[in-house]
Amino acid sequence: MTEHPTSFERPQPGVDPTDPRGALLRSPAPPPAQGVEASSALPVQARSGDPTPEAAPVVQAGNGTTGRAGNHKDMAMNPAGTGPEHSQPAAAEPDTHRPRPVPEGVPVQPGGTDERPSLSSDERRTGQGLPPGRPTPMRRDGDRLRFVGAATRRIARGIDLDEIVMGLCRATVPTFSDAILVYLRDPLPVGDERPTGPLVLRLRRSDRIPQQERDLEDGILPVPVPENPTELDALGTELCEVQPGSALAEVLRGVRPVFTDTPAAHAALPELLGEGAEFAVPTGRRAILAPLRGRRRVIGAALFLRRPDRIPFDPDDLLVAAQLATHSALGIDKAVLYGREAYIADELQRTMLPETLPRPTGVRLASRYLPAAETARVGGDWYDAIPLPGSRVALVVGDVMGHSMTSAAIMGQLRTTAQTLAGLDLPPQEVLHHLDEQAQRLGTDRMATCLYAVYDPVSHRITIANAGHPPPVLLHLGGRAEVLRVPPGAPIGVGGVDFEAVELDAPAGATLLLYTDGLVESRLRDVWTGIEQLREKLAATAQLTGPDHPPPLEALCDEVLDMLGPGDRDDDIALLAARFDGIAPSDVAYWFLEPEDAAPGRARRLARRALSRWGMEDLTDSVELLVSEVVTNAVRYATRPVTLRLLRTDVLRCEVGDDVPQLPRLRQARATDEGGRGLYLVNRLARRWGATRLSTGKVVWFELNRG
Repeated sequence: MTEHPTSFERPQPGVDPTDPRGALLRSPAPPPAQGVEASSALPVQARSGDPTPEAAPVVQAGNGTTGRAGNHKDMAMNPAGTGPEHSQPAAAEPDTHRPRPVPEGVPVQPGGTDERPSLSSDERRTGQGLPPGRPTPMRRDGDRLRFVGAATRRIARGIDLDEIVMGLCRATVPTFSDAILVYLRDPLPVGDERPTGPLVLRLRRSDRIPQQERDLEDGILPVPVPENPTELDALGTELCEVQPGSALAEVLRGVRPVFTDTPAAHAALPELLGEGAEFAVPTGRRAILAPLRGRRRVIGAALFLRRPDRIPFDPDDLLVAAQLATHSALGIDKAVLYGREAYIADELQRTMLPETLPRPTGVRLASRYLPAAETARVGGDWYDAIPLPGSRVALVVGDVMGHSMTSAAIMGQLRTTAQTLAGLDLPPQEVLHHLDEQAQRLGTDRMATCLYAVYDPVSHRITIANAGHPPPVLLHLGGRAEVLRVPPGAPIGVGGVDFEAVELDAPAGATLLLYTDGLVESRLRDVWTGIEQLREKLAATAQLTGPDHPPPLEALCDEVLDMLGPGDRDDDIALLAARFDGIAPSDVAYWFLEPEDAAPGRARRLARRALSRWGMEDLTDSVELLVSEVVTNAVRYATRPVTLRLLRTDVLRCEVGDDVPQLPRLRQARATDEGGRGLYLVNRLARRWGATRLSTGKVVWFELNRG
């Protein structure tokens, strides 16, 4: 007995049995839902521009299959499938069952609403009755998906608030709407913080891009817009306050986008746009109001507008507006959080580094700091310049491992420790030793490199100690750049190692460059190659100003940073440049005084002679009085000779040193006291004064302005 296959099992001509499309063609179609007419089945989609095929009536076959008009008898009489219900097109004809590629971009929409044919619900859903060339609903749905994908990608590319809002505007105008108004909460809440005060919306951006400025990014085709301005160009107020219980508050609480033709949205327009603005908004579903809701709360609203000469929005466009609003709101939330983190990072880095550099005697300073990247604004690199007693200055540059908040915090602690140790006037190797101990107390993995140098402008000498840091470069006045040979030492935090200091000449006019390894080391070059390139860069820059004139410090720092290539920013960079001017021996007067009662009188005579030699007799009275008071306090408790030094620079500086570590303090003497007025006179007459504890005692100094 031979079985006769049913209609959906019969092989079809021109179709390979293993072809997946053939399997689909042979699969039985599901029966229509109860109560749905047979004519509601979707017809075969036609190619855009081809005539729409006529839809044959569909009936339910007795064997459960769906086919066109006919019965089993007709099927049995046509076993080859050549009848109307299973007829296959010729090889040259297009295969209407194969999905057609959809063109990129949104097709240009018709100009007016009068051209839209009157279609029934079935015809609108199935595409029957559409004029030739009109895209079918399935094609329009595909265009919407591609548009939403391209728009969300453009919005997601933004990293700050302005970029995200601009991405929303540029993605929607003119493809989705002719104009857009974006309102955001003012101020925007950050994270989980609860906003205080009333809900105020501020117009952040309104976009109506001219035709010549529109781009074709992401394959979205522009829609021509009339050049003459309309009432859309005048919409929008700068600020609006949302009253509790108002129509605008209810729309924002609803979260979902709505047409402005609805009663609630129409009543909310005057509150958002101003009185009378609701009459300027086009009617007939040509405006959508979409609340912008972040992770916690509503943070704004977007108003999409179309001109009356364009087709209105349809219900599916509400879903598009919802997608755009959701992605924009979440992006704005993240941008606000990122902005707060960047602000905290900037403030942390700014407070960790010196706000201004000091102006010590005999040396000029310049500095630069560059973060590793915009997304890593904090790091462990630091620099510092600390004035020391005797007109000396300590130059410090260091680098904590990594570039993160933790590295910056450790850097701050080490920098504070270095400043404290410098105030004790310890030798450079002792400073590094105590820094090493402090790093070990902070943790076992707290590693850092540091270079500590002390410059004396009187002796024109510099003492340097190194803890695993790249060596400094000295640029001489004649243009020769020299990498100083300094013992490298072990990094800070290793523990159990000794540090060694070397003393070198620092001639007047020379420039010392201290830097971190981010300047000379990267993925493209090793550290010693970078140091050699730095030396050559300094020498080449010095040749531009000639052998008798050193290059300006600020310009020199900029030239050094210009040596960085596109791939050289792997780490943050700290740079400190010091130009040694020194103090000439003729501008220095130095004496030793025995701790006896005659010492104050001798100090006055020596100071008078020095001022006469320098032509500064107008300061004689003030200097004699102050020198006498300070020397008297020193010899009262000293057991070793007292030192007296006068320095003539842009000011007159006097320094008195003794072997007593206790620092003097200013106090208000009573009328019956016989003493206690010496420092009071110094405080009233001197330009500045101070006292610094040394390892061998202390130094009390004061400065007077030159006439």
